[in-house]
Amino acid sequence: MTTQEKSDLHEVLETIRQVSEKYNLDTTELQKQIRELDISKKEANQQALLYAVNQIAMDQPDWTFIAARLYLYELYINASENRGYDSSLKYGDFYGLIQHLTRIGIYSSDLLNVYTKEEMDELAADINPERDELFNYIGLFLLADRYLARDHNRTIFELPQERFMIIAMTIMKNEDKDHRLKLVKEAYWALSNLYMTVATPTLANAGKSFGQLSSCFIDTVDDSLDGIYLNNWDIARLSKDGGGIGIYFGKVRALGSDIKKFKGNSSGVVPWIKLVNDTAVSVDQLGQRQGAISVYLDLFHKDLMNGFLDLKTNNGDERRKAHDIFTGVCVPDLFMEKLQETDGTGRSSGEWHTFCPHQVKQVMGWKDADGNPLGLEDFYDEIDRRYFTEKYKEAVNHPLLPRKTYRAMDIMARIMMVQLETGTPYMFYRDEVNRQNPNKHLLGKGRTSIFCSNLCTEITQNMSATKIVNEYQDQDGNAVIVRKPGDFVVCNLSSINLAKAVPAKVMERLVRIQVRMLDNVIDLNTISVGQAQMTNQKFRAIGLGTFGWHHLLALKGIHWESDSAVEFADELYEEIAYYTIRSSMELAREKGAYSKFLGSEWQTGEYFVRKKYRSDRWLELKREVAQYGLRNGWLMAIAPNSSTAKIGGSTDGIDPIYSVEYAEEKKNFKFKVTAPDLNHRTYIYYRRARHELDQQWSIQQNAARARHIDQAISFNLYVRHDIKAKELLNLHLEAWRQGLKTTYYVRSTSQTEIEECEACHS
Repeated sequence: MTTQEKSDLHEVLETIRQVSEKYNLDTTELQKQIRELDISKKEANQQALLYAVNQIAMDQPDWTFIAARLYLYELYINASENRGYDSSLKYGDFYGLIQHLTRIGIYSSDLLNVYTKEEMDELAADINPERDELFNYIGLFLLADRYLARDHNRTIFELPQERFMIIAMTIMKNEDKDHRLKLVKEAYWALSNLYMTVATPTLANAGKSFGQLSSCFIDTVDDSLDGIYLNNWDIARLSKDGGGIGIYFGKVRALGSDIKKFKGNSSGVVPWIKLVNDTAVSVDQLGQRQGAISVYLDLFHKDLMNGFLDLKTNNGDERRKAHDIFTGVCVPDLFMEKLQETDGTGRSSGEWHTFCPHQVKQVMGWKDADGNPLGLEDFYDEIDRRYFTEKYKEAVNHPLLPRKTYRAMDIMARIMMVQLETGTPYMFYRDEVNRQNPNKHLLGKGRTSIFCSNLCTEITQNMSATKIVNEYQDQDGNAVIVRKPGDFVVCNLSSINLAKAVPAKVMERLVRIQVRMLDNVIDLNTISVGQAQMTNQKFRAIGLGTFGWHHLLALKGIHWESDSAVEFADELYEEIAYYTIRSSMELAREKGAYSKFLGSEWQTGEYFVRKKYRSDRWLELKREVAQYGLRNGWLMAIAPNSSTAKIGGSTDGIDPIYSVEYAEEKKNFKFKVTAPDLNHRTYIYYRRARHELDQQWSIQQNAARARHIDQAISFNLYVRHDIKAKELLNLHLEAWRQGLKTTYYVRSTSQTEIEECEACHS
């Protein structure tokens, strides 16, 4: 081995030594093996990395940081070789990187058009390579494997801190030039310290010449052939760009309903959902994974028990299956009440009637102010008046309206059986969602504005179907289709890393820049579906969320199953809500309020009254919101945060950890992961895995935080495969009683790993 090669190996050994000293790890054996190798620096580093990864375990979790540093060293070498600079510098010429990746079509030309070389050089000076050392191994691996910019041959060019700076520059590029660089540096501060993450589409696509920045979309399917196929066309285009889709099918007529007065001709919702399933499989997301789509149906829809609940199960007619989509049910309060009705023997006796929405409109004759027909799905129960219940009873008592009648408990039993097998359907508590909607003023109390949620059950925004209103030929002979756009929901996500931001006491500063970043995404995004773009601009909705809850509890010394955890959730999320609303108000004062602010519960102050915000600071904020407005119609939503939580070095969303030690496995890797910051002090707060925890405590925690969240929360229930039906029923009843808006998966110990959409893992 040459003197130079020995010197190169010294770099690998020095990396190992530095990290081992920091974390008090014994790396004697590893260093001995490296010294004995007669191989190149690159090969030695790879051997050391493999050794370090295999050492990661519950009793020595900090080996993850040695593995991360060795992997980082590999990234530095590869990037320097590809870009032509000395690897000891770690980072090369930032301006040159942007020039090259723009020239070959990876980056958009916007960065070079917006920023001068002098500005880019100033920002490059702010890039801090030492912050790369914050990553653990799985976090750095995921960031490099999925998100760092590469050329068309998958050759690495971009490094972690450059990705963060590119995101910051992209999101802030339209800000006023007088303070733009300051805002770019502030956004970079938040990202590079891992105090927050942006949504997966933003993390992957910001600054690039392809893809879009928003996470999820929700559409309402009109009850017409045009509506069904237009929806399919729209979701195909969004899925191609990397968006997760939620679809409400509750307006589509049921199996056996009439078409143009011909009786019994409708095939119901199942064949149309199969069409959506084929779209999800056929139109993949940037070549990385198949599309991810959820479909929702009301519990009072006739097709619920006629195929919908069995779409994902493994037995039955395969011609009526859709295994690649996810299902959700929209649950009225009245149904949950019917579950609790009993006869003289204590047996559940509540009846539940299901109807075809088309027949309801035909027979009942309900109309809105413009004379448009209304169905049961168009009403919800308020606290002071039960609008849906009144209409439901009218429908039940109408002698000419066809219906299918079941025992309510039989429907719920079927739902729970399917949940234990497939993890779905999700539960969407439609009355609570609409009661809590701050923008219900556009239709008025009692009229449903929100019909379902998104793929990950955390988005709740006003929805309506897009319809074709005219079709003609213009003077040039072109066929023109005129559509009346509905409210096609868009969610723009970003999440606070609680385990880093709370101990660092940076919440106020962080939320202020985070809300601005989210608001800017709205203006930057070019969405391929016109009505989604219009809705995005109309309501300017954002979803600021969190991850690392269990990690934070362990750092704070708080047990999951405790009143302290519930109280802490209440206090912390009120703090987050205050800073988020305040930040949006400050943006409205600077840039103007969202277009539908007047008359909203934000403007009237009803939102603050309902949340019981009575302290002096809340009353002052209420006055300021009324005076200046809010920039964003919806503000907070807690997404699942799986991949990006791992990048942040913390625990997923609001979930308990899977186990103190487990194997993380995806298509291209499998290695051990341990709970973050695992040591003799935190172990006791991690030691009970998610399926061992009493889910009643999880529900109480979620109810406490949900009080402060204006949208919803991706909240999983973790149960054993042999859970008794009564116990699972009680969990659902308790979630409803506690005012939860949605529940996500029911994950049992018998299920194989469920493939989730990563768009919402912000």
